[in-house]
Parts: sequence; C-alpha cells; structure tokens
Amino acid sequence: MVENTQDLPEGEEARTGLAARLRSHVLPLVLAGVAAIATVPAGLEPWQALIGYGAFAAGLLFWRTGKAGARSRARKKAAKLNPPDFAIIEALDMPTIVFDRDTQIVRQNAAARSLVGAYPERAVLSARIRSPAILDLVARVVARGIPESVEHTERVPSERWHEVRVAPVSTAADPGKRLFVITFRDLTEARRMDRMRTDFVANASHELRTPLASLMGFIETMQGPARNDEAARSRFFGIMLEQAQRMARLIDDLLSLSRLEMRAHVAPEGEVDLGRTVAHVVDTLKPMASDLGVEIELELPEQAAVVTGDVDELIQVFSNLIENACKYGQTGKRVQITVADTEGEGAHVTVRDFGPGIAKEHVPRLTERFYRVDVETSRAKKGTGLGLAIVKHILARHRARLVVRSTPGEGSAFTVKFGPSVSGKISTKNQLYN
Repeated sequence: MVENTQDLPEGEEARTGLAARLRSHVLPLVLAGVAAIATVPAGLEPWQALIGYGAFAAGLLFWRTGKAGARSRARKKAAKLNPPDFAIIEALDMPTIVFDRDTQIVRQNAAARSLVGAYPERAVLSARIRSPAILDLVARVVARGIPESVEHTERVPSERWHEVRVAPVSTAADPGKRLFVITFRDLTEARRMDRMRTDFVANASHELRTPLASLMGFIETMQGPARNDEAARSRFFGIMLEQAQRMARLIDDLLSLSRLEMRAHVAPEGEVDLGRTVAHVVDTLKPMASDLGVEIELELPEQAAVVTGDVDELIQVFSNLIENACKYGQTGKRVQITVADTEGEGAHVTVRDFGPGIAKEHVPRLTERFYRVDVETSRAKKGTGLGLAIVKHILARHRARLVVRSTPGEGSAFTVKFGPSVSGKISTKNQLYN
C-alpha cells in the first residue's frame, strides 16, 4: 500500500471529528439546553433534565462518529487480512514495478532493479524510465484504468526487445488508492531466433539457387548453341557435376543440422578415446593435406584421453576442424594437432594452423550458419558455410565448448574442451580406427 502521511491515529481522528461536529451542531445544542432549563420550572427535577440533555447531546455528537470509526476499523482489518503481497512480486523473474496514481514508486523487484536500476525513496517512474512511448502508455492507463501494452526496443548498449505492460490493481482495503503495475517481458531471444530463422531460409535459398541456376544455364546452352560442340559439352559436364556436388554437400549439411537439433537434448552415453579418434581422422585427411602441400603434426598423450560421447559425431567435428585448418591455413604449410587430458579441466583437442588468421570482429560469428569471413575463398574451397555450425551443435550435445584464438598474420587455434568424463557404456566402433 502507499503510505498516507495524512492518516491520523484512531483516537486523534475521533477527537478531531468530535470538535468539528461540536462546531457544526452549536444551534441544536443551545436550543436543547434552553428546553432542558425550561423543564425545571415545569416540575422536572434538575438532575433529570441534565440527564436528558446529556443523552440528546451524546446521540447528536457521537452517533455518526461511531459509524465512521466502525468503517475505519473495518478498513484497517481488511488491510491486515489482505495486504499487498510484495513477496510474490519479489519472487518473479520478470522485471516488475508497482507505482501509484502520481507514478511514485511503491515497490520494485530484483529483476527490475537489474534492468532499470534501483529507484531512490519516493522517486517517480520517469527517474529511471525515460522512453516517451512507455511514459505515454503509463499516462493512458492511469487516466483510463484499462491495461495496455507496447513493444519497446533498445539499441544501446545492445539490441534488446521488451513487451512493456501496464495494468491497474484495485486493493480490497481502499479501492480509492489504486496502484499500478508495469512489467517487462523480454522478447530479445525470440526476436533473434526469428531473425536467425529468416536469415537461414534466405541464405539456404540463395546457396541452392546459385548452383541450380548454373545447371539450368549449361543445360540450355547444351540444348542450343553447344548441341554439336563435343569439347564444350565435355567442359560443361564437368562444371555441372561440380555444381551438383556442391548442392549435395549443402543438402547433406542441412540434414545433419536438422538431425542434430532434434537430438540436442539427448546427451551421448558412450565412451570415446580422443587420441584414437583424432588419429583416425588425420589418417583419413592426409591425402587431401598432401595435395594442398600441408603437413599435419599430431601430438598424443601418454595415457588415453577418454570422454563421454558419440564417436561418429566427434569424427565429424575433428574432420571439419582439421579440414578447415588445411584449406584456410594452407599458406602456413603445416597444422599442429594436440590431444591432452588435464586433471581437473578435462580433455581437450587443439587444432592450430599458421595461415593468415582471422580478424577479431569475425571470431564471434564463425559458428553462425552460412557466415563466411571471405565468401569467394570459401566457395572456391568448396565450403558450404555450415561446417562450424555443425561443430557447435555437436559440441553442445556433448556438453563441450569450442574456444577460438586467432591472430591475423600468425594463424588460428581451435580448441575443443570437454568436461570430466562420466563412465558409460562402450559404444565406439573399432572398425573405424582400422
């Protein structure tokens, strides 16, 4: 409830009301006194006349005051039985602020203090919230008494969206002292997901449309001007095969992402030897690295580094990281791979190249779908823009994380860090290591 400094204690309030009534009933009291005095000569005893006058005066002065006191006591009793439950407001994780008709703050919970800052005592709402849209919303609700909401966007220091709702609250103790509640529902994550979904559809459509347009163009050319040109047909068939393979790789990566998202909440249960897994991937990629002129250096721990995971998915992770290091760090001529198991921190695998490196503004976005540091270079190296997004999803399912460190001109290091391994059922496929 809002504190009212004009409220008086019950006894003082009664005394103030009695003096006011005494002033307003001077004439009836005087007339009653004259009548009482007149009854004495008529044969009434003086004490009887005095008692009659006292009863009349008491009824005149105290009857309505008694009713007012009863109403006041009833209000106070209702306030004790139905106090505003600020404990519930404090327990909410949604920022909530309670204020009165004058927009003076009555209470704010911890979430509101974190969002807009702590209000000083007896401060008004505009001391912390200065958005014209929100203040206009508050003014409308206070004037009309009808709940309303508005969507508010902040650009600084970071882009955030909130649905701001203001609603009146009638109190059982005193309906005249109406309070109002303003709440902030965070829409930031939902808006970002919508934007990411829109961008994903647009990027996927674009990536599929490009090779499809090439295929259609070459088919039309072969049906027309190059119908009888054997050399052109052979060259066009090679380009068409390359574009079809690009579409196949993109579709395979999209299907992999879809499968991973469906199983993101299911943690793997098997045990995987990281050393053997990485060694298998290195053996598989050595011919590709040799064609690129890159030497792969592998450092394994003395004891097996075993983690809880799915061997097929971890092979996909390390294949992506090592292949990227060979392709995009080709100028460094070598790739270092280190597998280690540190007590307390868990196992980790680091893939380091000595190529051109990555500028710091690109590093936070590397795992976004279809994000490329250099679009032309990525397409020339047959990248789909989904490799690191797949890595991120697989590591999230394995409760692991990817740490990227890069210095332009010196190369990049991608480290996969696992937590302490939890023993589970052995599910590694030994034939993959042979």
